[in-house]
Amino acid sequence: MLSSKAMLDGHGEESPYFQGWKEYEKNPYDDVQNPTGIIQMGLAENQLSLDLLKTWIENNQDATRLTNNGESMFQDLALFQDYHGLPAFKNVLVEFMAEIRGNKASFDPRNLVLMAGATTAGETLTFCIAEHGDAFLLPTPYYPGYDRDLKWRTGVELVPIHCSSSNGFKVTKLALEEAYEHAKKLSLNVKGVLITNPSKPLGTTMSHVELDELITFAVAKKIHLLSDDIFSGTVFENPSFISIIEAVINRKLEKTDLWSRVHIVYSLSKDLGIPGFRVGMIYSNNERVVSTATKMSSYGLISSQTQYLLSKLLSGKEFRENYLKENRNRVKERREMMVVGLGEAGISCLKGNAGLFCWVDLRNLTF
Repeated sequence: MLSSKAMLDGHGEESPYFQGWKEYEKNPYDDVQNPTGIIQMGLAENQLSLDLLKTWIENNQDATRLTNNGESMFQDLALFQDYHGLPAFKNVLVEFMAEIRGNKASFDPRNLVLMAGATTAGETLTFCIAEHGDAFLLPTPYYPGYDRDLKWRTGVELVPIHCSSSNGFKVTKLALEEAYEHAKKLSLNVKGVLITNPSKPLGTTMSHVELDELITFAVAKKIHLLSDDIFSGTVFENPSFISIIEAVINRKLEKTDLWSRVHIVYSLSKDLGIPGFRVGMIYSNNERVVSTATKMSSYGLISSQTQYLLSKLLSGKEFRENYLKENRNRVKERREMMVVGLGEAGISCLKGNAGLFCWVDLRNLTF
């Protein structure tokens, strides 16, 4: 006899999103071998700037050889197992996060918890905030993988905040209140609102107005605000990216209890295009969340070798700035190519300014 986790289908693999993955794996497109195959359109993988990383690695052999000024770091890294993470890595990460936000918000490395990817970080944060049967509200459309990542093991429910194409899928006060009331009718205890900023899959950033509505709502309901910022470094044109932390600071709420209920999930998978390195993190001003998440990080640590390599990569301010600028330009150019091509086929797209997404309008193709 196996556990209910093993026997039931709570993982979410039967959803249309994961079914699409399975169909693709059976019949992948290849322009020569299989030109009638399926093109994978559901994978947000940034391969546009790997050449910049390769060039840096070629010019910085110390990092890949695990040496520092010619001296081997192998033994130190092989034995390092502190779940707080390498201090040098955390220090450059908070600098990188601040630069992405135009240095309008600063980050304390002591409030950063390292995890093996954003999936692990998101689930761990959920465990820290909510109990089995509690709920998070989140705007639609949302990343379908959340139904697996945040619900399967935690038992937390996700209640959609229904947003409309009529206003560009903006979050409104009415939509927030309706979602909250719907959760109450389901006898769910709402613990927070989860946003993705920039949005996945819309490829848009949240406005000042939307963030202010969310902050006001969280203050009134005494709930948490969770922001998935994994595409924050890809914003290629205005409106600029406004972090939830920046928005709270603008409201001068740092000394209120809301400050301890604002949390960020971040990763280097999208902005640096290195999902295989499994680098994710939680940022929170809540000491108990940081302490608990740090203990839970033992189940999904980032290898010391990876931390060392990336601490060297991100330690150069000039490299960071040049990389972000060039990567944003390439994301913008690739998206424009997609929009033009779809337009020639009679398909329009939502205006986007970030991320690896193009939200298409297929209504004229439906019957």
